[in-house]
Amino acid sequence: MTEPLIDLRSDTVTRPSAEMREAMALAEVGDDVYGEDPTVRTLEARVAELLGKEAAVFVPSGTMANQLAIGAQAGPGDEVIGEAGSHVFAFEGGALSALWGAQARTLEGERGLLRPEQVEAAIRPTGNDHLPLSRLLSLENTHNRGGGTVWPIERFQAVAGAARKAGLAVHLDGARLWNASVASGVPLSRYASEADTVSVCLSKGLGAPAGSLVAASAALCSKVRRLRKRLGGGMRQAGVLAAAGLYALDHHLVRLHLDHENARLLADALEKVPGLRVDPVETNLVFVDLPAGTDGAGVLSRLREKGVLAGSDGASRLRLVTHLDVDRDRCMAAAAALAACL
Repeated sequence: MTEPLIDLRSDTVTRPSAEMREAMALAEVGDDVYGEDPTVRTLEARVAELLGKEAAVFVPSGTMANQLAIGAQAGPGDEVIGEAGSHVFAFEGGALSALWGAQARTLEGERGLLRPEQVEAAIRPTGNDHLPLSRLLSLENTHNRGGGTVWPIERFQAVAGAARKAGLAVHLDGARLWNASVASGVPLSRYASEADTVSVCLSKGLGAPAGSLVAASAALCSKVRRLRKRLGGGMRQAGVLAAAGLYALDHHLVRLHLDHENARLLADALEKVPGLRVDPVETNLVFVDLPAGTDGAGVLSRLREKGVLAGSDGASRLRLVTHLDVDRDRCMAAAAALAACL
């Protein structure tokens, strides 16, 4: 087997550049649990400003960011409404119930996107002690399993507004909100203004080695910070990680459009392969359905032998994700390799 050279499993596989590593090495640090790490404080202030929120809290991972935001707003006996394939329901180890005692009310979306009337119909009537309390609406932008789908701002406002009108809080899982903003031209703060809490990730398209943030009001961030400590998410000299995030915001955010262009290039090449069905591409995620009866695991194995790593979303559905470590030539090589593996 050749050494894998083209890794399209996720945008989480990016590695820090030499310049990012230098920024990390030179970072000024302190004890962040005591609130004394100046680089963390700078990052939190920067992200809060970008999202138009009062404050932000730096945490180790995107899953922790989502769960801290949910835990600050929902608890035992509460219900969290959201799209069935969203990350908070599908890929966070049942944390909603395990950590907070809340339950999920999942709705089927259109490529991950909900409609206002769906949310309105899902909200429980008040005054009935038999029913859980509808407490929170969670939305994901971009939507991973929907295909990297970007919420049109008008639809996002309408869906979030339906929840707020009924007294629910709104959480935005914005792990790839950077991509949504770049693709749509909608400012980060405009999406964020529709939500009480927003999570954003630094270790996907932005290329940092780790770290996410929760942005919200100062009061909610105080709750998030306390829950972070309870779950073991308080880090000490975390400025070395925060410095990577600051470098990414300064140097990698502006190049995200290249990942989107490469994803479309990859999709265009795969659409020419007989038998493949490629979902519409909006950002940096490419979903491909293999021909009926194809052994998906076998395709992945043969791809690996050709030096290409791909992800799957089911037995015969592949997910290919472009990122800063994969250029146009590698995308074309990956497409050729996949065609040869069928």
